[in-house]
Amino acid sequence: MPFCMPTTITVEGMSCGHCEQTVEEALQDVSGVTDVTVDRETERASVDGDADTAALVDAVENAGYTAHV
Repeated sequence: MPFCMPTTITVEGMSCGHCEQTVEEALQDVSGVTDVTVDRETERASVDGDADTAALVDAVENAGYTAHV
């Protein structure tokens, strides 16, 4: 199995643990995602797997947050 670098996404608008959970769940629902770590303090989400970057950004934005790579 080839090694894939995690994709890091900047997520703006998270203010609490519930926000982190919402973003994490949105990203986990994207096809190809194997693991997600979200940190509101750094405004970052780290995503493992082979998911399309645009799909990841769309998932975060559909959850109500601003996202970019």
